[in-house]
Amino acid sequence: MNNAEPTSDRVTRSDRLTPAQVTDVLALAGAAGNADGADPFDEHTLLRLRDPQAPAIHLSARAPDGTLTGYAHLDTTDPATGIGVELAVHPAHRRRGVGRALARGVLEAAAGPVRAWAHGDHPSAAALAVDLGLGRDRVLWQLRRPLTAPPAAPRLPDGVELRPFVPGTDDEAWLALNARAFASHPEQGRWTAADLRVRLAEPWFDPAGFLLAVESATGRLLGFHWTKVHERPGSARTGEVYVLGVDPGAHGGGLGRALTAAGLAYLRDRRGLDRVMLYVDESNTAAVALYQRSGFALWSAHVNYRSS
Repeated sequence: MNNAEPTSDRVTRSDRLTPAQVTDVLALAGAAGNADGADPFDEHTLLRLRDPQAPAIHLSARAPDGTLTGYAHLDTTDPATGIGVELAVHPAHRRRGVGRALARGVLEAAAGPVRAWAHGDHPSAAALAVDLGLGRDRVLWQLRRPLTAPPAAPRLPDGVELRPFVPGTDDEAWLALNARAFASHPEQGRWTAADLRVRLAEPWFDPAGFLLAVESATGRLLGFHWTKVHERPGSARTGEVYVLGVDPGAHGGGLGRALTAAGLAYLRDRRGLDRVMLYVDESNTAAVALYQRSGFALWSAHVNYRSS
């Protein structure tokens, strides 16, 4: 990509996409994900694509015949910390300068610092980032493990029990716990009631797979393991440790290990899955160690590049 000639495709900017344009973007994302082995857009971007009220800048590259050849999504929610960027080029239109044209459009549209994700850590994305003056800032690992053998049985601390999440009842308490558990996390700790509601409304949501650890005597939330199941036509069903958190005051008692084991058992025994994945920051050594002890191993890396 870094040696490509300038593209003849036209890059346009808009603040809203029509339903037909969203369909085009999702089809492009599917083709790119199948070719690269890593989806180009994360869940946050996909949810925003379907929300016409979400503040964003959309850059679209189209060939002279109107074919969508590339797309960049700019999340303008919090420009003070940097515009969030995700970009994809259709596999059939690569090495023609489309990615470079979109990237330059991103820098012009952002008019300030940007945070750009390269899912899968592909060499072409790294080369493009260097050429545009973006530095490697953060690495998110995807870990995986098989579920063909039963995971370790959960061993809850004394006075703690598990129950499923109850939508409409547990929302406020869970949001407060999530904020405490992820106080230093750049995305997860900032979830709002709207962020939670949109995910509870997703087709994949299953309250039985959203496990809460509560203090038996008081009902106080101490931790949680929210699982997810990915079902894509033509691909094997895969479970996910979607979010796992423990109240800072409950650390050190083995609750994280017990919640991990309980979620894995649910995905294997209740949902019939034979593989599971999760995402964790490379720098979160405590969480990485917990997951490695639970049988997870590195599958792929996703890199966030930041402009100075």
